[in-house]
Amino acid sequence: MKRCPTCNKTFTDPNLSFCIDDGTPLLRIEEAFDSALDEDTIVSPSAGSNVNREPQGDYQPPGGYVPPGGSPVHQGKRKVWPWVIAILAVVLLIFAGLGIVAATFIPSMLRASNGNTSNVNANINPGDSNANLNLNSNSEAADQDANANSDVEETAPSTSESDVLAMLADLEHQWTVANINADKKKLSLILADDYVGTTLDGETQGKADYLRTIKRDTSIQKWDFEDLKVSLKGDRASLTGVLRLQVKDPRGEVQPVAFRFTDKFVWRDNRWQAVSSEVAPEPESRV
Repeated sequence: MKRCPTCNKTFTDPNLSFCIDDGTPLLRIEEAFDSALDEDTIVSPSAGSNVNREPQGDYQPPGGYVPPGGSPVHQGKRKVWPWVIAILAVVLLIFAGLGIVAATFIPSMLRASNGNTSNVNANINPGDSNANLNLNSNSEAADQDANANSDVEETAPSTSESDVLAMLADLEHQWTVANINADKKKLSLILADDYVGTTLDGETQGKADYLRTIKRDTSIQKWDFEDLKVSLKGDRASLTGVLRLQVKDPRGEVQPVAFRFTDKFVWRDNRWQAVSSEVAPEPESRV
């Protein structure tokens, strides 16, 4: 057993050399006992004695000594900057991935939305007795796009009667095709909003009623226009002529039918639009 001469605690661990409380070197019990006897027998010098004794300082444990349960005086601090760099690197990788995804998919979505177009084919063969009545909107799509854009600058109509006659004759053919196919979308472009027409019965009909009552007509086999004449006054034009039709009756026989018409047009939104029409049967035709 060992004993601390300072606090008088005893320790049974033979490996201990210093007191765990105050760091004083431990003494064996026998040595501590002898030391106590020596101290008792030492004669203390008198007050007047000239014996000089060196002052005894407090005991200092060895510099490398670390009491049990304690911690070294100098310990290294944990380094934080590697963690900060790692977090920043992860954030940069996330943003880079988002940028790559956006650059890859957004242009594809825009191209897909712009590629959705519709084409309707219109091809009329007047000489075919089984006339294929298909609507071709290649030129119509361009007209619709131009007319839908309100920012397009308004242009003046042609002042040449021959040019206007050709344009209105082509428009009459489109009008006839749209009537046969009951193509309300095409008719809505041909007819002006203030259109008023007169039927064979002498009744007037506005644009809304015209589009509501139109029905597909499969009896017409072919047609042609004759005696077309145009009268042009600025942005207004009047077209007269004869429409000749080959119509199949309920017995399956094809009969000729002719109508004389007067159609009036106005130049709006960079195109000719019909504002009125009058039709009457030709005297020699059978209706």
